[in-house]
Amino acid sequence: MLYVFLLVALCVVLSWPIGKMATWAMSDPVSDRGFRRAVENLFVKCGGNVVRGQQNWKQYALSMLLFNALIFTFIYLVLGTQQWLPLNPDGKGALEGSLIFNTTASFTSNTNLQHYSGEQALSYIGQFALMFLQYLTPATGLACLAALARGLSGKVLMGNFYADVMRATFLVLLPLCLVTAGMLVLGGVIMTFDGSVVAQTLEGAKQIIARGPVAAFVTIKQLGTNGGGFFGPNSTHPFENASFFTNFIETMSIIVIPMACVWMFGRLTGRMKHAAVIFAVMLSLLCVKLGCAVYFESAPSAAFHGLDIENSSNLEGKELRYGTSGGPAWSIITTATSNGSVNAMHDSLNPLAGLMPMIGMWLNVVFGGVGVGFINMFLYIIVSVFISGMMVGRTPEYLGRKVETREMKLALLAILAHPFFILGGTALFAATSWGADTVANAGFHGFSEILYEFTSSAANNGSGFEGLGDNTVPWNIATGLVMLLARYIPIILPLAMVGSLAAKTPAPETAGTLRTDTLLFGGVLLGCVLIVGALLFMPVAVLGPIADHLSVMR
Repeated sequence: MLYVFLLVALCVVLSWPIGKMATWAMSDPVSDRGFRRAVENLFVKCGGNVVRGQQNWKQYALSMLLFNALIFTFIYLVLGTQQWLPLNPDGKGALEGSLIFNTTASFTSNTNLQHYSGEQALSYIGQFALMFLQYLTPATGLACLAALARGLSGKVLMGNFYADVMRATFLVLLPLCLVTAGMLVLGGVIMTFDGSVVAQTLEGAKQIIARGPVAAFVTIKQLGTNGGGFFGPNSTHPFENASFFTNFIETMSIIVIPMACVWMFGRLTGRMKHAAVIFAVMLSLLCVKLGCAVYFESAPSAAFHGLDIENSSNLEGKELRYGTSGGPAWSIITTATSNGSVNAMHDSLNPLAGLMPMIGMWLNVVFGGVGVGFINMFLYIIVSVFISGMMVGRTPEYLGRKVETREMKLALLAILAHPFFILGGTALFAATSWGADTVANAGFHGFSEILYEFTSSAANNGSGFEGLGDNTVPWNIATGLVMLLARYIPIILPLAMVGSLAAKTPAPETAGTLRTDTLLFGGVLLGCVLIVGALLFMPVAVLGPIADHLSVMR
């Protein structure tokens, strides 16, 4: 627990200056001189007229969709033709069509769900293409959060999407990646363009050891809440995560930018006390889940029954070089955000410990992905404001704008889309051979494997209970569609809500105005998140992880 405390405390401390950095980067330059203006002029020269004009919410959302459609098409073509492209020293062949669609949808949507092993399936050009997306997709989320903050501060014109993506990429993500990559290389993470090495084992057999430009890939994988691994074992692989030191750096990298996004929102809207309340709600949820996960994993695994170590903590599926709490702590942080990388086998977690990552993805607001995590919380903020206003008999207001029927319809539609994709997909695959024939375990745990896969897809997370044989056409198509819809619906609808709010005449604050910067509002927001989450997902929690736990205890 000391490791967990130090990890969270350091992330909270670092989030403050990174939040200042992100605010500086995503704000319009206010002077005609200096470095910031010079960089902005360079962006204009590179982007031309497309980055000059200001956009309303419809133009901003349309630009975002068009940009993502273009990068989707580009990456689909690269993966589909990698066998003929350069940077393929190991002669990687063609990928199956549905897997190309799933992988492209996964990385375009910032999910990074992988139904393949990177070192076996992809050439270096394929890996670099995906790394290219791992910069652009978190930049998209950060840009949309900046637009949302501008709209809530009263601006009908929310900025320019293309300019914001360039700012997020070159002024926020790239500088942080350069620093982090240097630390990872010093810690032992490899970085080379040479091909695989053929080694001779002590038994005289030949072993092919894959390698590549891993440090660059891993850095943006973590900082961009991407999570896709260069290797199939992801961050359990010693070339991706070499030591306790690199494990600590990578774990911090997962959550520090999502934390900083809260402070960026507060500064852009001029509501730092409100941002502090939201940060406290998110942090409390994170700490409870971390404590529960470490506690539940301290119990012995049922797989050890009858062995000499049956009374130890659950060591199944763990990398011991990260410490006994390194695995469960990572599992919570990677699912509190939309990262999805792993340094332990989630399928080997004790049932209740495995429930904790699912809860993080069901709620999907505990810091979340870069930019989009706060956008998801914004939906619950609107619902909390509406409920509070109705309780005291006043028209609900948020940041000086009245929250009315239109905003509530959009908020509820965005919130309910999340459980629809999870529960609908789980029901379909659990009831048909598409899912039932692909689980590694019968009964409750097999149901949990299917549930986790759709939960991870809908939350744009990408982790999995890897006992599932998910590289099939039904799984590739279904999860690919879920990832795309679950990415863009919760971005477009909040932008529409903010556009509607920004167009309204500001309401003056009075003694009866609901304050959103108090502990009372924090309690209402926390209760709203927990109650909605419990109502939507408690039944499947009982059918899956809880029933699995009770069957093991029997």
